[in-house]
Amino acid sequence: MEELGSFLAQDGLILAAAVTAIAGLMRGYTGFGSSMLMAPVFAILFGPATAVVMIITMDVIVSAQLVPRALGEARWRFVVPMAGAAVAAMPLGAWILAALDAGLVTKGMAGLVLALVVVLASGWRYDGRRSLPLTLGVGALSGTLMASTSMGGPPVLIYMLTGRESARFNRANIIVYFAMTGLALICVMALSGFMTLRAAGTALILTPVFALFTYFGARMFRHAEEKIYRRVALVFLAGVAIYTLFR
Repeated sequence: MEELGSFLAQDGLILAAAVTAIAGLMRGYTGFGSSMLMAPVFAILFGPATAVVMIITMDVIVSAQLVPRALGEARWRFVVPMAGAAVAAMPLGAWILAALDAGLVTKGMAGLVLALVVVLASGWRYDGRRSLPLTLGVGALSGTLMASTSMGGPPVLIYMLTGRESARFNRANIIVYFAMTGLALICVMALSGFMTLRAAGTALILTPVFALFTYFGARMFRHAEEKIYRRVALVFLAGVAIYTLFR
C-alpha cells in the first residue's frame, strides 16, 4: 500500500492521466490507437510489465459494456480458434516480457508502434483466404504481442476486416475476441507475478479517465472529417514512437 501511495504523490500520475485522456479520445473516434499510444509512454513511466497490466486491465473494464450484445452476433467458429491460439501463446509473450531488459522492451514497443503506423497509413489490407492455419497463426502472434507489449490488436484487426462479414459482425467478432483474450491475459499476468498492487491500483484510478474520454471521443468527433483525424492520430503516434526510440 505504501508503494502505491508513494507513486500517487508523483507527477507521473498526472502525465499518465493526460496520455490516458488522449488515448481515450483516439479509441472513441477511430477505434484504434489507445494501446499504441499508452504502451510506450507507460513503459517509460512505470516499466513495461506494469504498463501491460495497466493497459489490459483498463481495456477490459471499459469494453465490458459492449460484450453482452456482441455475444449473440459473433461468429464463434472463427473467434474461438483465434482466441484459443492467442491464449496458448500468451505465456511466451510473458516470458519475453520477463526475460528481456526493460529498456529493450520499451524500445521494442516503440518500434512496433512505428511499424504499425506505417501499415495503417498505407491502407494495406490482406486479401487472401482466411484459412484455419492462418487464423491460428494470427491469433498466436496477437497473443504473444498482447502479453509482451499489450499491442496484440492490429494484426487481428487487419485480418478480421478483410473478410466478407458485415461491419456489425466484424465489430461483434472483435469485441468478443478482445474480451476473451483480455480476461485470459489478466490471469496470465497474475500467474506470472506481474499483477502488482501498483499496477492494478493505478489502472483502476485511470480507468474512469479512459472511459470518460472514450465517450467524449465518440461524441465530439462525430461530425469531424475522419480522414483528417486519422492522419493526425497517426502522426501523433509516430511522434511518440520516435521520441521513445531515441530518448
